[in-house]
Amino acid sequence: MMKKILLWTLAVLLAAAAMIYQRSTGPTYEFKGYLESNGNSHKYELLRSQETTQGAKIELPRIDDAEYNATLHYKRYRTKDAITKLDFSLDENEKFTAQLPVQPAAGKMEYFITGSIDGQEFNIPEKGEENIVLRYKDPVSDFILVPHVVMMIIVIIFGIRAGLSAVFDHDSMRRWTVTAFTAMTIGGMILGPLVQKSAFGEYWTGFPFGGDFTDNKMLIMWVAWALALAIIGFKPKKKENISRAAVLAAAVVMTVVYLIPHSMGGSTLDYDQVDQGIDPKEAIKTGAEK
Repeated sequence: MMKKILLWTLAVLLAAAAMIYQRSTGPTYEFKGYLESNGNSHKYELLRSQETTQGAKIELPRIDDAEYNATLHYKRYRTKDAITKLDFSLDENEKFTAQLPVQPAAGKMEYFITGSIDGQEFNIPEKGEENIVLRYKDPVSDFILVPHVVMMIIVIIFGIRAGLSAVFDHDSMRRWTVTAFTAMTIGGMILGPLVQKSAFGEYWTGFPFGGDFTDNKMLIMWVAWALALAIIGFKPKKKENISRAAVLAAAVVMTVVYLIPHSMGGSTLDYDQVDQGIDPKEAIKTGAEK
């Protein structure tokens, strides 16, 4: 019993670490930092993802005890557009914001911020660093998104648990392998394309139709678990060495894939085509196409 508790604890901790790493290093995670004023630190979290229902509101912390101003500089991503400048101001909710223009799904804006606090200038990001990039996406129903996220959490937890079972407790590795593969099939290969369709207009933009990293990562993990299940079968074998190796390999592949930041190489609107009059829905590129 104690061994099982330890294995489950380790599986949950490893899964949580992988998910946190993937989320925090992904290109849609907020750009975070601090502004300093009179010995106080004021945290900001700048958007890098936004639904197409409205333009993204870029918010800075309010600093009322200083002479404080800020300007948003932006343009469409990977274009030769002139940079537009917009001063931050208090909105209807008394938040210090400047709003980017809304874009079609997969449209990206790049931006940076300049300003001063009591005469001390600041730049976000710092000079010499790349501009912040924000991508727009169409809304995704919670009826699709929530089950997708839940299933992918199940995949990483039970997948790691299956891998640990292959090493320390092979009597239960089939049970957890079947669970991981089932969750991957439902969450990744069924609900995943539905999320993609809702957000960017296409069910599948990975191999062989495109170079979307997220779809390709999903495919790699699904194939790894499908192969593991095909090798181990549903009944114990007299010699389990090959079965244990297959399950462990699938768990390692899955963990490595989870360490690749989410949404990298994803859908991006080709503004050159849009400017030529092509429907934005037909001008979305992915990974290898860009």
